[in-house]
Amino acid sequence: MIFNYEAITSTGEKKTGSIETGSRDLAIAAIQRRGLILSSINESVVKKSIFERAFFTGSVPMKDIVIMSRQMSTLFESQVAALKAFNLLSENTENQELSHILSEVSEDIKSGVYISVALSKHPKVFSDFYVNMVKSGEESGKLTQTFSYLADYLDRQYQLSSKTKNALIYPGFVIGVFVIVMGMMFVFIIPKLTVIIKESGMAIPFFTKIIMGFSDFLINYGAFLLIGLVLLMIYLARFSRSTAGKLYFDRLKISVPVFKNIYSKLYLARISDNMDTMLSSSIPIVRAIELTSAVTGNLVYENILKDVAEAVKGGSSLSDAFSKHTEIPTIMSGMIRVGEETGSIGNILKTLGHFYTREVNDAVDTMVSLIEPIMIIMLGLGVGILLAAILMPIYDIAGGIS
Repeated sequence: MIFNYEAITSTGEKKTGSIETGSRDLAIAAIQRRGLILSSINESVVKKSIFERAFFTGSVPMKDIVIMSRQMSTLFESQVAALKAFNLLSENTENQELSHILSEVSEDIKSGVYISVALSKHPKVFSDFYVNMVKSGEESGKLTQTFSYLADYLDRQYQLSSKTKNALIYPGFVIGVFVIVMGMMFVFIIPKLTVIIKESGMAIPFFTKIIMGFSDFLINYGAFLLIGLVLLMIYLARFSRSTAGKLYFDRLKISVPVFKNIYSKLYLARISDNMDTMLSSSIPIVRAIELTSAVTGNLVYENILKDVAEAVKGGSSLSDAFSKHTEIPTIMSGMIRVGEETGSIGNILKTLGHFYTREVNDAVDTMVSLIEPIMIIMLGLGVGILLAAILMPIYDIAGGIS
C-alpha cells in the first residue's frame, strides 16, 4: 500500500511525501522513526489502466515461489540477515507482484514483525502451510532448513502437478481440433455431396442417411446447439465454483476409471509429502493434518483429513482414523500403523510420498504412451466411417455413369 502523508519536522517545517508499506500502522511507525511529527496520512488509491485491469492479474506462479524459497535458504545459509535477504530478493525478483510483496514483507520485518507474521498478510501467495512452516523454523531456530524443506516440497508438488496437467493438454487439443474439422465438414462439404447423391436417384445406404441427417441438423439448428453448449459451459463454470460443485467434480476426478489412477495417487502423494515435511519441522501432528487438508487440492480428501484431525484429537491413532475412509488405501493406513508402533512415522510418510510420486509418474507416462495410438485409431475410424458413408454412394454414381 502507498500512503501520502503530511508531517512537521523538529524545526517546524512542513513536509509532504509518500511511503509504501504493508499497513497504515507500519507507515505511521516508519514516518515517526524519521523524526517527523505526523499531521495527516491517507492511503493513495492507484488507478490501473484498462490494459492492466484486463491483463494483469497479480498472480504469482508456483515456480517463482519455489525459486524464492531456494534463494532465501541460500542467503540464510550464508549468514545474511533476514531484512537484507528480503530486500535483495525484492530487488532481484522478475515477477513484479512477488517483488512488491517481498518489499512489503521487508518493511514489516524492519518494524519488528516476525517473518511468519509478515508472510501471513499475503495469503494468496503464502498459504497457511507455508506460514506455519516458517513459524516453526523461527521457533526452532532452523529457518535455513525450513526454507530448504519448503523449496524441495513445493518443487516436487509443482513438477508432479505440471506433469499431470501437461499429459491432459495434448489429447484435449487433438480432440478439439478433430471436432472443429468434423464440424466444418458436416456444415460445408457434406451438404454439397448430399445434393449429388439425392439428384442421382439411387438408393441411399442407411449410414449415409444418418450422416446426411446429422449434417442437416447442424446446418438448421447448429446455432442453437452452439448457444446451448455455451450456456452449459457457463453453468458448469459457476457450478464448479460452488461448494457442491467442487465436491462433485473432485469426487469425479477420483472416480472416473481413466483418471482415477492418476488423481487419487497424486493427492495421496501430496498428503504424505506434506505431512512428512511438517512433522520434520516439529509441527504437532493435529496441526499438520489440519494444514494438509487446506493444501490437498481436493475437497473429498480435505473433508477426510478434517475428520481424521477430529478423530486424532479425540484420542484415536492416525492409522485407525485413516482406515475408516475407503478413499485411503489399506497399504497407506497399514504402513502408518507400522510407523506409529516403531516411532518412525516421519520416515514412513516420506516413503509413502516417494512411492505415490513414482506411481503417478508411471501412470502418467503409461497414459501418454497409450494416448497417441488410441487417438490415431479412434480418429481414423471416425474419418473412415464418415468418408465411407459419403464416398461409396459417389463411387456407385460414377460407376453407373460410366
